[in-house]
Amino acid sequence: MHLQIRDPRARELARKIALQCHASMTEVVVQALETEYRRVAAQQPLAERLDAIADELAVIAGPNGRDMKKNEIDAMWGHL
Repeated sequence: MHLQIRDPRARELARKIALQCHASMTEVVVQALETEYRRVAAQQPLAERLDAIADELAVIAGPNGRDMKKNEIDAMWGHL
C-alpha cells in the first residue's frame, strides 16, 4: 500500500522537518502519525483503553489459554 502526500504544504513541512532532524520524510511522517495517535488515544477513557488491550491480548492468547501456576506468577513479578 502506498501513501502519497499530494498536499504541497504537507510535503513541504515534512521536507523541512526531515532536513532539520537529518531523517527521511518517511521517518518524519511516521513519527508525526505516532505522536498524533498517542495524543488521540490518551483522550479515550481509561476503561475503554484497557478493554481494547484486553481484547488484543485475548486474540494473542487464543482459545486455548491456561491458568498460570503460582511459581510462574512469582517469577513474572521477580519473586524467585
